[in-house]
Amino acid sequence: MERLIYKILSPAAEAQMRRDGTLRATGVDAADGFIHFSAAAQIEATLDRHYAGHGALIILAVNTEIQADMLGDALRWEVSRGGDLFPHLYAPFTTAMVQARFELNAARDGLAAFLTGVAA
Repeated sequence: MERLIYKILSPAAEAQMRRDGTLRATGVDAADGFIHFSAAAQIEATLDRHYAGHGALIILAVNTEIQADMLGDALRWEVSRGGDLFPHLYAPFTTAMVQARFELNAARDGLAAFLTGVAA
């Protein structure tokens, strides 16, 4: 599976996570009972499907090798959209798991520039 996985957040959700140390599950995460992540190759479709029309977004990267002890069996790759395997976290997503942070404004920065940076 992919070494790096990504969580896309609104700036407000990231502010809540920084303040509390843990992301409060809302929306589809709360409804499904796990935190949705994407691999690098899945980010574009995830943005198109779930974040179209949003301005500023935050993308948090988690290195699954470095955080293996913290993630444990709570990180599962499960079949989702189009039969692809997506990373799902069945545990709290904490600030300690975050390896990198990216700010994205697709209208201003362009998704291609972001994807080039994370795919490397």
